[in-house]
Parts: sequence; C-alpha cells; structure tokens
Amino acid sequence: MAETLDATFAALADPTRRAILARLRSGEATVTELAAPFDMSQPAISKHLKVLERAGLISRGRDRQRRPCRLEADALKEATDWLEGYRDFWENRYQQLDALLAELNEKDARDE
Repeated sequence: MAETLDATFAALADPTRRAILARLRSGEATVTELAAPFDMSQPAISKHLKVLERAGLISRGRDRQRRPCRLEADALKEATDWLEGYRDFWENRYQQLDALLAELNEKDARDE
C-alpha cells in the first residue's frame, strides 16, 4: 500500500499531471490533445503520462492508429481512503473545539 500511495502522491504533486487528470475526467484523449493546452513538447507530455501510468492513474488503449489515454479513477480510491482517516481526525478535533467554545460561551453568559 505504501508504494502505491507514494506513486499516487508523487504523480499528483505536479500541476501539469493534475491538469492532465482533470482533462481526462471529461473523457479519453490522445497525447496530442493532452499536449495542446501546455507550452511543452509531446515528449515532455509523454513523460508526464508515463508517471501517471506507473501510478495507475491512467491507462492507454489502442484504437486503430490512436492511443487514447483514460482516467483510472479507481486508483485514486486508495489515496482518498488514506486521506479520509485524516478528515475524521480533523472533524473530531473541530467537534472538540466547538464543544469547548460552547462551554466557554455558557460560562461567560453565567458570569454576566
């Protein structure tokens, strides 16, 4: 699990790769289509795609002469599950803070 998370978060650390994933949410695309909005060469985009592919975040198919890339959203589930534990932690902490603030407000109201 640690290796998968490491690869996922390393892939997500780059803004270009995040933009590629965002584009692929709307459907598959070729390397040429993915490279269009960026000021970089197709080989540079291909390197980003390899990182995403190794992390399991995208797959590449073969459709005659096209090699479309697809988002593999299931690969994000492990990272989401890992982050969910921290969300629960922070929600618990905020609830404790809310309880403390309510207690202090009640005390202030009694003291007035």
